[in-house]
Amino acid sequence: MSDKLERQVRRYRGRQLDRWHGKWERHALEEVGPVIVEEEAEDIEFRIVRTKQFQMKPMSPEEAALQMELLDHAFFVFTNADTDEINVVYRRRDGNYGLIEPAR
Repeated sequence: MSDKLERQVRRYRGRQLDRWHGKWERHALEEVGPVIVEEEAEDIEFRIVRTKQFQMKPMSPEEAALQMELLDHAFFVFTNADTDEINVVYRRRDGNYGLIEPAR
């Protein structure tokens, strides 16, 4: 019984990896095994290569999603007219939208 359950879990996990990483990456991960990476924060370097400024007029999340679609962007930063706080609306992988609000 446990062998059958183990095969089912392995098959299910393989399908998830296929969906997110593509089949070739899943096979590469299986061959290499678990990889442990230890990096210190000081070793990680990044550069800001572009700065953009724009007016943030208050709007509803629905209007922000519409603006995002009109601009064909994956996310949109806006001032929420209801809460007067900065929010982010984004397109999810499933085609729906998500809203990020600051914690209160």
